[in-house]
Amino acid sequence: MGGADEAGRPEGLFVGLCTLDVIQLVDHVPGSDEKLTAREQVVAAGGPAANAAAAFAHLGGAATLLTAIGSHPLGLAVVQDLNRLGVTVSDLAADSAEPPAVSSILVTASSGDRAVASTNATGYRLAPPDDLDTLVAACDIVEFDGHHMELAVAAARAARAAGRRTVLDGGSWKAGTENLLPSIDVAVCSADFHPPGTSTPTDTLRFLREHEVVWSAVSRGGQPIVWAGPDGSGTVDVPAVRVADTLGAGDVLHGALTHHLAVQGRLTSQGFVEALRAAAAVASWACSSFGTRAWMRRG
Repeated sequence: MGGADEAGRPEGLFVGLCTLDVIQLVDHVPGSDEKLTAREQVVAAGGPAANAAAAFAHLGGAATLLTAIGSHPLGLAVVQDLNRLGVTVSDLAADSAEPPAVSSILVTASSGDRAVASTNATGYRLAPPDDLDTLVAACDIVEFDGHHMELAVAAARAARAAGRRTVLDGGSWKAGTENLLPSIDVAVCSADFHPPGTSTPTDTLRFLREHEVVWSAVSRGGQPIVWAGPDGSGTVDVPAVRVADTLGAGDVLHGALTHHLAVQGRLTSQGFVEALRAAAAVASWACSSFGTRAWMRRG
């Protein structure tokens, strides 16, 4: 393993999307040509890998984010926000003056449901950096969100070659995911992750097993997480909370899970279940407050 840093913290590398999130709390999603005043707003760095890295750092890990942001003033603000949270940013688009991807998010106050519009990673095609092997070797664990797929596949293969544990956040099936799976040790997917020919969580777990992923799970919001491993399967209950905002809950789940898995040796069914249970508790806590940062201030 890469070993803890000088402060004894587990080290995680997070590969994937970073955005600028503009989050508005509203009474309802406006209709065509309708204007409304939001109750609250949050402006922060976002994206699955970025939010997972922030959660990993908040829980005591040393997190590095490998992504594309750029030198536009909005991009610089994103980097500063992540640095403030303890995340080290390796920006493969640092020479670009274009603005970063912006996610516009409306959260309905009564339910916590969110509506999101974003360009995601469509503006960039990232080649692996020259120091990729060094970045991977310096960490204990590598997490991927499936964005910047060419970079993800290269980093996952490097991690596998270096003996580093790899974790996939399967938010949705993306082109090229089939090339990533053979280098993934642990995949935790949302109910919206539908590989070809699948329609149920059981189908998804079977597909992942057939594509060499040893440990897998499907999260389903407040319903129990379904998991499978080489010598067992089952469910993990998700703590019930008063939901204020579901935005980023899956990202937090993966950041917390990666933190727990980073300090485990050989993975067992008991260890996997304990990691899922602990991560679900953190993600549920995050859902009980508005925005992607308030849960960190509350504990």
